[in-house]
Amino acid sequence: MKPPSAQPLFLARQSYRRRRLMDAARLLPFLGAFLFLIPVLWGGADGGARSTASDGIYLIVVWAGLIVAAFVISRALMRAPEVPPATGPAETPVTEPGAEPADRHGT
Repeated sequence: MKPPSAQPLFLARQSYRRRRLMDAARLLPFLGAFLFLIPVLWGGADGGARSTASDGIYLIVVWAGLIVAAFVISRALMRAPEVPPATGPAETPVTEPGAEPADRHGT
């Protein structure tokens, strides 16, 4: 068994925060869809009809909350520093020393 390394796994705080904000932005539409469908699950205690006014107010409040949440996340993403994209072996073209780079169309 390999002993644990002396150095802990370290992720830069700013890039970690930016990635979590991007994750939150990606999940916001799914949260909104779930919150919009909640009134369908509500039922009257006696199985009767529900008030359309209270459901409408709920939907307006959820809609406004989603707008505010999207605004806050977008402002936080604009403030956070840019994370450089990771380059892997597939993205880096291999050229021989002294060779001229080929254009996109292979001519």
